[in-house]
Amino acid sequence: MIKKAIAIMTSGGDSPGMNAAARAVVRTALYEGVQVYGIKDGYDGMLKDDIIELTSRSVSDIIQRGGTFLGTARCPEFKTPEGRRKGYENLKKRGVEGLVIIGGDGSLTGGSLLSKETGIPIVGLPGTIDNDVWGTDYTIGCDTAANTIVDALNKLRDTASAHRRIMIVEVMGHKSGWLAMESGIAGGAEYVLVPEVKYDLDQMCEDIKAQYAAGKRYSIIVIAEGAGDGMGLGKIVEEKTGIDTRVSVLGHIQRGGSPTVEDRMKASMLGEKAALALISGASDVVFGFEQGKVVSINLFDSVNNKKTLDPELVRLARVLA
Repeated sequence: MIKKAIAIMTSGGDSPGMNAAARAVVRTALYEGVQVYGIKDGYDGMLKDDIIELTSRSVSDIIQRGGTFLGTARCPEFKTPEGRRKGYENLKKRGVEGLVIIGGDGSLTGGSLLSKETGIPIVGLPGTIDNDVWGTDYTIGCDTAANTIVDALNKLRDTASAHRRIMIVEVMGHKSGWLAMESGIAGGAEYVLVPEVKYDLDQMCEDIKAQYAAGKRYSIIVIAEGAGDGMGLGKIVEEKTGIDTRVSVLGHIQRGGSPTVEDRMKASMLGEKAALALISGASDVVFGFEQGKVVSINLFDSVNNKKTLDPELVRLARVLA
């Protein structure tokens, strides 16, 4: 059944490229003659009925911007069946027949529950810098975030070398080490510590001491926040090695910034696919990438499976250290 009106929302942590994806959804739907509504501040806006009609002009001048023009917010009430029903009724009274959700695991899980309980068609797009959504090689924003970290590593390397320091860089990733691993390898870090892989701190410190004794001027250690506290690690490493150690916690700078070409292009491709699929009657799917091609993933499979860190990345980090 062809849809006459759909809605779009961004949810969870913001990521660069969300605007590009939303722009593609809106303009594709309008091109097909379908009305589009934008939900402000994610599920919170759905429950508060903060929903507006979008035009082509609504999404002009946003493809180059990080963040999300629709906004995002936490919404504990949506975790209840009553809250989800309230949100659905706000969509229903506008004639919304399908919903595109751009977000990570938690956001897509909320969408899967909304679909099960109300029957509203849901199409998800994976938007998270952690690149931890099952079934896809890529999530919107991960490339920009990794480039932001590499840029920081390049700068920190200069000062670390000048002072013969150990530099520890804490990056985001509570449960997933993809961001740390990808940026650590690309940034030439000697050690990358991630939640998925156990590491021997004593051995690492002994290795660093031996390298310095052989003339090495600096060491870069990238640690995902889920693998330990960067500040605490810095104190231990300095005590065990006797080498001046500094810690940089990058924090939310990783979420912002203008999206890269890859994030703009892939987000746009996913946005078009999502709009066309939803309009034509598809439901309960997530669109992602596999080996460079857009693929569809069952929504319930996506939220009920855990993506694992590629062991080839772990091996490569050890080889190139």
